[in-house]
Amino acid sequence: MAGNSQRRGAIRKGASKKGASVGSGGQRRRGLEGKGPTPRAEDRPNHKAHKMAKAAAKSGGPSGPRSSGGSGSRGGSSRRGGKASSEIVAGRNSVVEALRADIPVTTMYVAGRIDADDRVREALKTATAKGIAILETPRGELDRITDGAVHQGLALQVPPYEYAHPQDFIDPQVPGIPLVVALDGITDPRNLGAIIRSVAAFGGHGVVVPERRSVGMTASAWKTSAGAAARVPVALASNLTRALEEYRKAGFFILGLDMDGDVELPGLALATEPIVIVVGSEGKGLSRLVSETCDQIVSIPMSAATESLNAGIATGVTLYEVARRRAEAKQG
Repeated sequence: MAGNSQRRGAIRKGASKKGASVGSGGQRRRGLEGKGPTPRAEDRPNHKAHKMAKAAAKSGGPSGPRSSGGSGSRGGSSRRGGKASSEIVAGRNSVVEALRADIPVTTMYVAGRIDADDRVREALKTATAKGIAILETPRGELDRITDGAVHQGLALQVPPYEYAHPQDFIDPQVPGIPLVVALDGITDPRNLGAIIRSVAAFGGHGVVVPERRSVGMTASAWKTSAGAAARVPVALASNLTRALEEYRKAGFFILGLDMDGDVELPGLALATEPIVIVVGSEGKGLSRLVSETCDQIVSIPMSAATESLNAGIATGVTLYEVARRRAEAKQG
């Protein structure tokens, strides 16, 4: 018996003129080998996702956005662990509001065959006037880009924020006595936006946020700042306590805001000196290490019926008092 090669099932009947041959003889072994894992859609030149990523890169936007922003989208920080990433604002109202607030945008995604209403028309008109790249995108791809958010056929890609360095505020470029606000545990982007707005209004030089356990410059913070984020730099500190110690070595006084402070705001004698005002979270307040680094803990006198102020409001009140005392010292 000649073995299995004599079985009828082992005979390959092809269209060759030479007739049927027994087995493959290893001739097609290479054709049976796998070609490896399937490349990602972004890596396939003929795939639409590759063309979209290429267009986004050309316009200055990263190819891996995260969904965040306003209503109908999932929140995400523009940086975590010191790594900046792009952000997605999804939903017609959120897109229109972001464009009105002059939030920096690299790309606007529009679903194919979208039902155009006033919001869509305004978004398209504004994006065109600002020179923003507009990409028509299949709804399935838009679902992926927005991480499943309710995008209503519109989304914006916001580039990563370019943070300053905390030491940039030691010798600020703009005139005036250095005035810096540092945030300790603030996680609400609306508070950050409101604080940036107050810093701009009362002559502050910048805001410092820690790298961990803190909000970053998201689209929501940009919007709440009402344009002030374009004028007030935000610095990223890998270690807030160490950054405060560096400020102290440079001649700054570190003032922490807390309802149980030793000094009440109207009696703030250090207002005319270079200062860093540290604002803690509304729930936990200042952390222990940061509190120990402060030269003074300052409180805002309030009615007994009110337990605490929102972090953004408390910062605005403090900055107003500092600006008022500096103006009086300048006149006197």
